[in-house]
Amino acid sequence: MPPNTHVEVRRSSRRRRTVAAYRDGEKTVVLVPASFSPAEEQRWVDRMLERLEAREEKRRPSDDALHARAAELAERYLGDMVRPASVRWVDNQNNRWGSCTPADRSIRLSRRLAGMPGWVVDYVLIHELVHLSVPGHGRDFWQLVKRYPKADRARGYLEGVSAAPRLAAAGAADFAEAP
Repeated sequence: MPPNTHVEVRRSSRRRRTVAAYRDGEKTVVLVPASFSPAEEQRWVDRMLERLEAREEKRRPSDDALHARAAELAERYLGDMVRPASVRWVDNQNNRWGSCTPADRSIRLSRRLAGMPGWVVDYVLIHELVHLSVPGHGRDFWQLVKRYPKADRARGYLEGVSAAPRLAAAGAADFAEAP
């Protein structure tokens, strides 16, 4: 299970035999029949968490695959401008989607990107690849990033993902204050 994931079990009287689970931001929702005993519920929650993790692991490229993808994107969109020395997933980036160190040409992507559409991961890779040679976020930087056709769309996606928890918390606060 990804770090910082809260599990919410939802019981349903309409649900007879099926169990389902999905990720909802930082939360994992497990849907179970209301008739399940506490022990049955726990067995199914554990089983569904294992299945979700296995499915996500299959979709998440390895560090080697991530490096190969970064090299492919660099060649396609940036020519001979940059070549990353290493690209890997990291678990310690909770405020950034990615980071890089130009001195050793290394790129790190937050594991929070796992499970997001590939075009979003590609955008973060492009963003960090450009940073290997262009510091800051000036006009030259954005001109190179925008060579990636889905750059604006991916930025909007990530902004939405980042804003969702704040909006949900604000909505809950507004609802709690209603008369």
